[in-house]
Amino acid sequence: MSAPTVRRVVIRGLVQGVGFRAFVEHAALRRGIEGWVRNRRDGSVEAVFAGPTEVVAAVIEACRRGPSGSRVEGIDEFPAGPEDVAARYRGELFSLLPTA
Repeated sequence: MSAPTVRRVVIRGLVQGVGFRAFVEHAALRRGIEGWVRNRRDGSVEAVFAGPTEVVAAVIEACRRGPSGSRVEGIDEFPAGPEDVAARYRGELFSLLPTA
């Protein structure tokens, strides 16, 4: 079995104050993805996803649509590793982290 894919994404646009983090958390948990999501002071939302490649891709695709009321202008994707996933809260599959 291969190692899980781990990706960090930064979602830009109207993505704060519209339920975006809860939307991401729900999308990840529904698919059994590990990781976390948080707002950033620059107005973007940042997330880390770990899991099977095709499932991580599906969660990122869901982020491109976002919840109603959001307007995603772009998503930047970066490679990530286990140390990035480890920022989540102990005992949680997927965490909502404080603003960074």
